[in-house]
Amino acid sequence: MHGAEFIQDLAVIMLIAGIVTIIFHHFKQPIVLGYILAGVIIGPHTPPFELIQDDRTIKIVAELGVVFLMFSLGLEFNLKKLSRVGVTAFVAALGEIVLMTWIGYEIGRYFGWNTMDSLFLGAMLAISSTTIIVKALDELGLKHERFAHLIFGILIVEDILAIGMIALLSGIAMNGSVDAGDVFVTVGKLSLFMIVALVLGLLMVPRLLAYVAKFKSNEVFLITVLALCFGFCLLVLQMEYSIALGAFMIGAIMAEARQLHLIERLIAPIRDMFSALFFVGVGLLFNPTVLVTYALPIALITVAVVLGKVFACGLGTFVSGNDGRTSMRVGMGLSQIGEFSFIIASLGLTLQVTSDFLYPIVVAVSAVTTLLTPYLIKWADPVSQRAANAMPDGISRLANRYTAWLQHTQPDGDRAALFKIVLRIVAQVIVNCAMTAAVFLAGIYIFGVIEKHLAGSIADEHTQKAIVFGGALALSLPFLIATYRKLNALSQLLAEIVIGEGGRFVHGLRRLISEVIPLLSIAGILLLIGLLSARILPPTNTLLLLLLAAAITTALLWKTFIRWHSRLQIALFETLEHPDEEKA
Repeated sequence: MHGAEFIQDLAVIMLIAGIVTIIFHHFKQPIVLGYILAGVIIGPHTPPFELIQDDRTIKIVAELGVVFLMFSLGLEFNLKKLSRVGVTAFVAALGEIVLMTWIGYEIGRYFGWNTMDSLFLGAMLAISSTTIIVKALDELGLKHERFAHLIFGILIVEDILAIGMIALLSGIAMNGSVDAGDVFVTVGKLSLFMIVALVLGLLMVPRLLAYVAKFKSNEVFLITVLALCFGFCLLVLQMEYSIALGAFMIGAIMAEARQLHLIERLIAPIRDMFSALFFVGVGLLFNPTVLVTYALPIALITVAVVLGKVFACGLGTFVSGNDGRTSMRVGMGLSQIGEFSFIIASLGLTLQVTSDFLYPIVVAVSAVTTLLTPYLIKWADPVSQRAANAMPDGISRLANRYTAWLQHTQPDGDRAALFKIVLRIVAQVIVNCAMTAAVFLAGIYIFGVIEKHLAGSIADEHTQKAIVFGGALALSLPFLIATYRKLNALSQLLAEIVIGEGGRFVHGLRRLISEVIPLLSIAGILLLIGLLSARILPPTNTLLLLLLAAAITTALLWKTFIRWHSRLQIALFETLEHPDEEKA
């Protein structure tokens, strides 16, 4: 009987959603709003009939929409794209998130809402809608304009920061308070997990997909993709992070596969169906009476979203060296909220830390700002022209000089190449340090398992610690050696840049710098490892013996470890730098 009710509910949802979206498409309105309106019509808050028999089942299915929505956003994410967006995307995205979070929090406190409602409201207002913006720019034929590329870059950075924000909000919601130390630890653990998961995922997942693609079976390939998606989401849940994080990250990993276009083609129908159910689920929770009861907060928040995002994104774009017209077009193009706001709102309801009225308020604000988006993009040029005409000549000349000066300071030629080399080495050092830390954290986890299940099999606790710490130290040696070599190369490069040619002591000073910096850095890394692995550190005598054994092993197998690490590094670069071979 339960199955019949579900089929009936699904039939009602699809029929009404189909009719409403056809109407919206006819009038060239965003389809997403059609799904939300369909949910409102079907929902329990719209008399006179209750069209849904079992809304709980629909909500569970709608949660799958979150998975596929975030997975699709991850597929659109690309590490090479991120490296090309430059400073503008980071400055504008970070400025927007900080300002809008603060504005949302202050609005919540102004209306007397509690701290968690205000904090979640700020987070909901911080992230613009990738889906709405991409669709609006596509319909207006502006996807290839320069300002559109800047918008896409900002959206990529926003998506990354939003994932971190979701994880942070989950931690705050469970702890019930905001502590600077807890925030630092949460962000550190999240960053470490994301780096390690991305590296291991990029090494394994694209190769597995390439192997499965050889079977020439779309069915087998699709099942493999779905298995990897849900399997990784399960892993992330076990790590006590949001399922949205897992879906986005596995999507970003698969975005580097040669079969990306095949993945997108196969997953598109499933994504469209479950995403539609997600947005219908959003509408199901919307109570139209909120529009009357909370008319003033909705109006104020809508104005704050539009003006705040225009100011934050426009200013960030201008400060990064772009002209006033481009900055205005970017700011007005990002003036809305969407799917991430709904996900954050759902998170608040799931964790039972936000009030019931907050969700429909955000839906209403999203609907209004979504409707305004195409018009704001169209109005950007006239508004920027009027602003330029109204601006005093002195301020206009100063702005133009600032833009010209900032563009002139950008590295070019040899400086730009040198800057890229330094960034690449720094990135490699960070990755190797993250892998080392992950090995020892995994050792702590294994030690916990041994303590719980295998305590009787191994003599005593000291022996257990010696085995686990020794194993972690052995596994981390290739990464520690690679870190030392990269730091040595970086210090030599910096020594040549800082210390000029000529003089009796130049060579000796350069050599001193190139040797001292790596040794001090490795000492600092080892100290950090000691702090991280304090739980599995064996007694001092045993620890010294293990360190001596590690030193001897390093001396004997130095070239072997370098060769192993080089193979891993080459494999990773091959994944990231592959040609786009699969087009179908």
